[in-house]
Amino acid sequence: MTEYLFLVSNPKMIHSCTMKHFRPISLILLSLAIPALAADHAPPPVTEATKFAAVEIHDKEHVAIAVDPYDTKEKQSIFHVDYLKYDVMPIRLIVTNMGDRPISLRDARILFETAAGDRIQAAEPDDINRMMNPRIHPSTIPIGPIPIKIKPKDNYKQIKEDFDTFEYGALAVEPHTTRAGFLFYDLTGVRNPLKGAHMYLRVLRDADGVELYSFEIPFDMYLQSK
Repeated sequence: MTEYLFLVSNPKMIHSCTMKHFRPISLILLSLAIPALAADHAPPPVTEATKFAAVEIHDKEHVAIAVDPYDTKEKQSIFHVDYLKYDVMPIRLIVTNMGDRPISLRDARILFETAAGDRIQAAEPDDINRMMNPRIHPSTIPIGPIPIKIKPKDNYKQIKEDFDTFEYGALAVEPHTTRAGFLFYDLTGVRNPLKGAHMYLRVLRDADGVELYSFEIPFDMYLQSK
């Protein structure tokens, strides 16, 4: 039996399902589950990439990758933080390996490419916390004769909780398996950020270390499905 040496990161951050065990979930049951997931801040069920509107399938390489933007308050209610308020877009990445050998994302570059061609790296918790808390020192607000110091709200703990629970962290995708998780992109100043934009992925490798063809998934596919 062949042993694959691909490693994965913190398993708490990885959500997966095995294709042979996957069963379709009715839309009714899924809709009933959404409020419960939001209340518990739990990851959504893992579904094969081919089930999503914004997907690119490489038949010869037996890989499908989909993206699902959480661009509404209803969808992003699963998180502890209102990211959209600060122009941070949570995007769910779904990677399905339909082949018989693992694929590696250890060296992968996963960038949000705007309609203007700018490529944006995923944000880290510290980046988002700085955006939400631009003032490092407490500010002084005069209320009556006595000035009162107001300390900016620090969301770092909640942001870190979201990253620990939801962030995409799979460095490998095993045969006939789907891995899913979220990446968070700072889209400050980008108007209508999804229109004409793409998710750009490159430097994915097969079990022999050979680089796969890059993926460029148009977000317009998602917008047209709404």
